[in-house]
Amino acid sequence: MNNIKVIAFDADDTLWENETFFRIVEAKFYTLLEEYISPQELSAELYKTETGNLEIYGYGIKGFMLSMIETALRVSQNKVKADIIAQIIALGKEQLAEPVKILPGVETVLRSLKDKYKLVLATKGDLVDQKRKLNLSGLNPYFSHVEIMNDKTIHEYKQLIDDLNCSPCEFLMIGNSLKSDVQPILELGGYAAHIPFHVTWSHEQIDKPIEPKRFVELHQIEDVLTYVP
Repeated sequence: MNNIKVIAFDADDTLWENETFFRIVEAKFYTLLEEYISPQELSAELYKTETGNLEIYGYGIKGFMLSMIETALRVSQNKVKADIIAQIIALGKEQLAEPVKILPGVETVLRSLKDKYKLVLATKGDLVDQKRKLNLSGLNPYFSHVEIMNDKTIHEYKQLIDDLNCSPCEFLMIGNSLKSDVQPILELGGYAAHIPFHVTWSHEQIDKPIEPKRFVELHQIEDVLTYVP
């Protein structure tokens, strides 16, 4: 990794906690619908709705909230009470108001790398919510560029790398998702580092192993400092 010039960081569950809040809301959602369907069945139905809606709503809490409402209507055969719909909306608003919890070691790493590399925030999700979290995090000054994508595809990463005026072999992506933060970058010829988070959405998981070339698995974010001086 001696030729790295740009280091990009994912945001959710790499810099700050995110998926944990989704799981908390899901548990409350299952309780609200327990008279209609079991939690296990509802989990499968919600996942089906969410993945089906990604092209319409994209990633983020607002799309999640709409998917919960759609799922509630479907599994109840449109019999779900209005007050339950209101509670689902309230759950979404509560999640949107959650404080930003920076993960351990993040500021230490950003502070160490800031003057040596061009640091980029490269994340996906709802534009308004991601900007809110970035502003609340206090991490904005570390980044020379912020990219909030609709999705993390090879095309969007290539556009980002072109905009940064660097080549893939000079680009390192760090994140918690093998599907979104690692695979596309490796296919472009860049470098990627994976930092597993203790909980990951099923949609972000992959089955096949990652080739070790230009890829490293980290136990914690501070470990990246052993790979880039």
